[in-house]
Amino acid sequence: MRSSLPIILLIAGLIFASCSQRSLIRPGDTLEVAFEKAMALYERGRYSDAANAFETVVSIGRGTEIGQDAQFMAAQSYFDSRQYILAAAEFQRYSVFNPRSERRETADFMEGFSYYRLSPRYNLDQSDTYRAIEAFQLFISRYPSSERAPEAVELIEEMRIKLAKKSFRAAEQFYRLRYYNAAAIYYGLTLEVFPETKWAELALVNQIRAYTTFAENSVPARQEERFQKAVDAYETYLQLFPRGENRQLAEEFYDNASRGLVRSQRASRNES
Repeated sequence: MRSSLPIILLIAGLIFASCSQRSLIRPGDTLEVAFEKAMALYERGRYSDAANAFETVVSIGRGTEIGQDAQFMAAQSYFDSRQYILAAAEFQRYSVFNPRSERRETADFMEGFSYYRLSPRYNLDQSDTYRAIEAFQLFISRYPSSERAPEAVELIEEMRIKLAKKSFRAAEQFYRLRYYNAAAIYYGLTLEVFPETKWAELALVNQIRAYTTFAENSVPARQEERFQKAVDAYETYLQLFPRGENRQLAEEFYDNASRGLVRSQRASRNES
């Protein structure tokens, strides 16, 4: 029984090799046969091999309908093999070279979706997140009535929440490092750039705190203006979030700021 096992493995290997050889595109293959072999690879889930095969079809069939189909399938194969950078590039190339294709809409969406799949955790570089948002915004502009437009909107919202979180965490980091003015500025940017996200309200609340702490750690001559910024931030909070979840916390920070403002104003009058 043991002696027959190597023979069985050898036969299986030869069969596999034979099948693999038959799936390879050969110099004498017609364009149709080459495309069929590439599709066979794709249907068997061999997406990386399929992508290479479709690229070969594109190179020999450029300008033909089969070449056009192969270019789209190459992009799809890269996507399915999780090679998202290549997928995004190929979907974009498909749209550029086939602007009137029925698949143009799908290709444009998939370009954005490829970048979306590349979008990392909030604390990492978000270049691909911005690329995804830009691609989806362009998609919505081009195809406002598309069935996929609502999905594109939802994905943009999801990614903007991630970007808002990154901005908010950066502000918190500045605060922990005692760069209070920088923290206040970053909290303000979070509110300004991402006002529709859940991080906007808390950013404004913490901006009140940051300006207050900044004033408390300033020289007496600069305290009044910095406490005033904290008070102004609270007034903005009342306008934007009159029923905000963090209203009580905002009022606590405001009380500290207003007391500091009164003290600094008194000190200023006494000096004069």
